[in-house]
Amino acid sequence: MRAAAADDLVAMNKALAAEHAAVYAYGLMGARTTGALRDKVTAAFDAHRARRDQLRALISSGGGKPAEPEAAYSLPVMPDNATEAVRLAVLVEAGVTAAYLELAAAGQATTRRMAALAMQESAVRSYGFRPAIAVFPGMPPRAPQPPSPTPGG
Repeated sequence: MRAAAADDLVAMNKALAAEHAAVYAYGLMGARTTGALRDKVTAAFDAHRARRDQLRALISSGGGKPAEPEAAYSLPVMPDNATEAVRLAVLVEAGVTAAYLELAAAGQATTRRMAALAMQESAVRSYGFRPAIAVFPGMPPRAPQPPSPTPGG
């Protein structure tokens, strides 16, 4: 692979950081879940490890230095039960989807395609944990608009 553009390498490392965090979170969830939920968590863990490894190779082959994982991550939810594990999984997938959003604008078509597929996989995984549809997965929610003045009021 030819050298990647600096902006693309930054975006790849953001996605890689999200994958590192996802692997950490799913590892913790796997230790705290059982049954069918644990099977879903294990599949998600494996998928994020594969994407992490793919990104590390892509960054290295593009002339960049892959981001290293943190020793630990502060999680928005501690998965002490199935409900909290599902909530954390949905939050993790939303974060991963958002991280790939910037990479979907990369200069190389193969990188854009990989990012789009990763976003799609994360959105599908999230739906598998909690069947709800986000209008634009990965996009930050719009800030509420202030009420507009009523005419003649």
